[in-house]
Amino acid sequence: MSYSKPQAALQQYSQVGAQTGVAYASPHRLIQMLLDGALDKIALARGHMLRGDIAQKGSHISWAISIIEGLRASLDQQAGGEVAQNLGALYDYMETRLLEANLKNDPDMLNEVCGLLHQIKGAWDAISETAKNSVPGVRVLSGGASV
Repeated sequence: MSYSKPQAALQQYSQVGAQTGVAYASPHRLIQMLLDGALDKIALARGHMLRGDIAQKGSHISWAISIIEGLRASLDQQAGGEVAQNLGALYDYMETRLLEANLKNDPDMLNEVCGLLHQIKGAWDAISETAKNSVPGVRVLSGGASV
């Protein structure tokens, strides 16, 4: 397989690595991967925002919103109770702030969402090894993937 551009090869390699990681990840690890993905997309959007690349900024913000929507949709309101409800509301808030950041071209709003995501990720990263394989309030999606 040959690539005319090294960037294309790197992107292909990254996609294969991510797909492999998802296929073998625990529910806990999948949530961590989604949080990492949202943070990465927001960081890329910030860079594009600062450079004035409106199309790429919007694309990465949209991708981050989709990831956060996936996190929100994965919440099991029954099993997760008040924690799941609060996280759902927080994810809704983050999606709104990302939309506003895109419209107003405001990097501070992106930074706010990153701060919130880092707090959530910090809590996920602190979960003990024994609890990682059975995350309450997270359901298994069709095809065996869990989020």
